Amino acid sequence: MPHCQTLLETLRQRGYRITPQREMILEAFAHSVDHVTAEQLFNSVSQRTRSINIATVYRTLDILVDEGLATRVDLRDGQVFYTTSRHGEHIHLVCRHCGVVIKADHQFIDSLGSQLITEYNFSADLEHISFTGVCARCREEFVVQ
Repeated sequence: MPHCQTLLETLRQRGYRITPQREMILEAFAHSVDHVTAEQLFNSVSQRTRSINIATVYRTLDILVDEGLATRVDLRDGQVFYTTSRHGEHIHLVCRHCGVVIKADHQFIDSLGSQLITEYNFSADLEHISFTGVCARCREEFVVQ
């Protein structure tokens, strides 16, 4: 079953109404290759119909995140990006100087998750996170200056 159909069926089974607008949003989201913003989804869907608004896109993405079918992360400049849970666990390293985004191995976080449970009895959502810092290129530029 295509991923968009899986998302639709899961939401139906969980009692959500599937409107034509929501179906188009889910289809565009499921077929996105990489992380997308709500605005990018809105622009994509609004090319197919005029009966869509940005609030509907945000509400649909919020439902997907709340239901564990998608994740949201702030990658740079306060812009929030979304991806389906199918994208898998991953970490982004975001350079605060040049804005480059580096994908890092998620294994670095596994021990943190265990420690949070052991020490604080807290289960953190660590599937899709970002860290802000300085990349190697920018560090070299600032050290040389």
